[in-house]
Amino acid sequence: MSDAPRQDSDPHATDTAAEAVGSRYRVSVVVPVFNSAATLVELVDGLREALAERYALEVVLVNDGSADGSGAVCRDLAGRHPWVRFVDLARNFGEHNAVMAGLCHASGDCAVVIDDDLQNPPGEVSKLVEKLREGHDVVFARYARKQHSGLRNLGSRFNNAAASLLLHKERGLYLSSFKALNRFLIDEITRYDGPYPYVDGLILRVTRRYATQLVEHRARSQGRSNYTLARLLALWLDMFTNFSILPLRVASFAGLGFSLIGFVLAVAFALERLRNPDLPAGWASIAVILLMVSGVQLFALGVIGEYVGRLFLKDNGSPMFVARETVNCDPSPRP
Repeated sequence: MSDAPRQDSDPHATDTAAEAVGSRYRVSVVVPVFNSAATLVELVDGLREALAERYALEVVLVNDGSADGSGAVCRDLAGRHPWVRFVDLARNFGEHNAVMAGLCHASGDCAVVIDDDLQNPPGEVSKLVEKLREGHDVVFARYARKQHSGLRNLGSRFNNAAASLLLHKERGLYLSSFKALNRFLIDEITRYDGPYPYVDGLILRVTRRYATQLVEHRARSQGRSNYTLARLLALWLDMFTNFSILPLRVASFAGLGFSLIGFVLAVAFALERLRNPDLPAGWASIAVILLMVSGVQLFALGVIGEYVGRLFLKDNGSPMFVARETVNCDPSPRP
C-alpha cells in the first residue's frame, strides 16, 4: 500500500484525531471491554498520543456486559471524542463476539485488536500496522516474555497446539489476541453470522498470508485476568466444533477401535471356555467391557449432539451479538 503525503494536525488542540481521513492511512483500534473502567481512559489517551499524528485514528470500544461502570466510561469517551466509537452489547456475549462487533463497526484501512488491560502498550500498535502494510493480511503480536498468569499461559499453549492440529496452523505461529488485520480480511471474516465465532479460526480459514511482530508485553497493572478455566474451555469448544470435524472422526475411530477390542476379547473368551469348561463366568470382565463401550457411545453421542445443537441454535436465529446502544457509529454496520 502506498502512503499519501502526510497532513499534520494537532489532535490535542482540535480533538479530531480522525481528520484528513482521505489523506492518511486509517487505523481502527478495536477494544473488547469487560470490567476495565479503571484503565480505559489511560488506554484511549495512550492510543491518541501514540497514533493520532501518524494515522487517521478511530477507536471502537465494545462493552461486553461489564458490571463495573465500564459502559459509562466508554459513553463519556465517545461523547468527548468524535473519533471514538462506542458499542454497548445487551449482555455478555464473550470476547470473540465482542471483537466481531467491533470489526463490524470499524471503518479503517486496517483494524488492530487490543485488550483493555494495558498489558499491550498503545505505542506497540504502530509496529503491527507497519508490518501489515508490507503486504500481509494479518500480523500477530509475538512476545519475548509473556506476563500472563500460569493458567492463561497454559491455556494459550493448549490453544495453539489444538489450532495446529485442527486449523493446520504452523506450529511456530502464536495466535495472539493482539493483532492487526487489513481491510480485505476484515470484510471477509465479518461475513460470518453464526453465534459462536472464533476469530483466529475465521482468519486462518480465509488466509495464510500472515506474519508476526515482536512487541513488548507488560505485567497487568490493575485487577486480574478475566480468563477463567470455564472461558478457556468454551473457547476450545468453539474451535473444535466450529472449524473442524476432527472430534467426530475421533469418536468414529474410538467406536471402531473398541468394537475390534470387543471382537478380539469375544474370540479369546470363547477359546478359553473351550479349553477350560469349568471356568466360572467372568462377570467382572463383562461389566468392565460394558462400561467402556457405553462410555464411548455416550462420548460419541455427546460430540454429535454438540454439532447438532449448534446448528439448531444458528438456524433458530441465535445472534452473534446484540447492540443495545451505539455512539458515533454508522447506522447500518456490516452484518
